[in-house]
Amino acid sequence: MTEVLFYHLERAPLERVLPGLLERTLERGWRAVVQVGTPERLEALDTTLWTYREDSFLPHGRSGDGHAAEQPIYLTTGDETPNGAGVRFLVDGAEMSAFDGFVRVVCLFDGNDGAALAQARAQWKAVKSAGLAATYWQQSESGRWEKKA
Repeated sequence: MTEVLFYHLERAPLERVLPGLLERTLERGWRAVVQVGTPERLEALDTTLWTYREDSFLPHGRSGDGHAAEQPIYLTTGDETPNGAGVRFLVDGAEMSAFDGFVRVVCLFDGNDGAALAQARAQWKAVKSAGLAATYWQQSESGRWEKKA
């Protein structure tokens, strides 16, 4: 059964949180798809994943780069999963209707944005109504993630 995790971003932006989550995903031997809400966010994340640390990068690709099936991380604005990913990240309003085939689906939302918060609440209700396991994570003042629900 797919596990759905909700990450409430309040203290750190997506560009600081997502690379760490992707690193842990790859360490577990999983591939990932990062589905974003806009082409502009896709461009920004593409750059971030190459440059987020001076001594490292996260290998990834996107539509048009070629070799999509071989990419450990695939960036998209759509619902395709050409790399057989076990984990799907949803950011910036990206939504999906089917959770089958994923070990995890991770919804990251900006807690300082009222529309993003309302959308995350609606997604939570939909996930719970579908009978899927869902957890809610919030960042503590020290920056650690704490499971709240």
